[in-house]
Amino acid sequence: MRLFKINYSLSRAYARQLPRGGSLSNENDVKVKTLRIVVISDSHKRSDIIEKILYSQPDATDVFFLGDHADDIEDLQYIFSDKRFHILSGNCDYFSAFPSSAVATVGGVKIFYTHGHTLSVKYGTERLIETAKQNGCKIALYGHTHISKILYEDGIYIVNPGSCSSARDFHESYAVIDIEQNGIMPIIVNL
Repeated sequence: MRLFKINYSLSRAYARQLPRGGSLSNENDVKVKTLRIVVISDSHKRSDIIEKILYSQPDATDVFFLGDHADDIEDLQYIFSDKRFHILSGNCDYFSAFPSSAVATVGGVKIFYTHGHTLSVKYGTERLIETAKQNGCKIALYGHTHISKILYEDGIYIVNPGSCSSARDFHESYAVIDIEQNGIMPIIVNL
């Protein structure tokens, strides 16, 4: 039984139009075939949705949670111990020990990730892009707006997975990013 409908017609077609990078390598300079990243944001007390997403993506190596109720994903780290978790706090994560932004490297690709409220992403992505550039990142991930979006600007893939529980663009969603030898392929998956 398929849990989620993937919006391939729009997101795959749009992603194909984006430029793809060259060969990628991991930290040991070994060529990688495909690494899958799952990006989730703004769950707002719906850990059941996150769990379904993670079960539907068994090949994912890394999970990025971009905040707003980080406690929704904390316990799932133990159930999905085969995945690396990158967790942030958002503007609704009061007293959280998680940072609001960070940089990670997956398959030799540097990723800047943030909830976005501290960079005013509701008013534009300029500060997000500038921060990603300053950190030498090829991918910038953000949430906060509850609106899914994929852009390619100034050599950086900019991905907002939307909200998995309370979307403002008609479809709850998350993002999947494949890092392949011949490039980066981000898509939005509608729930």
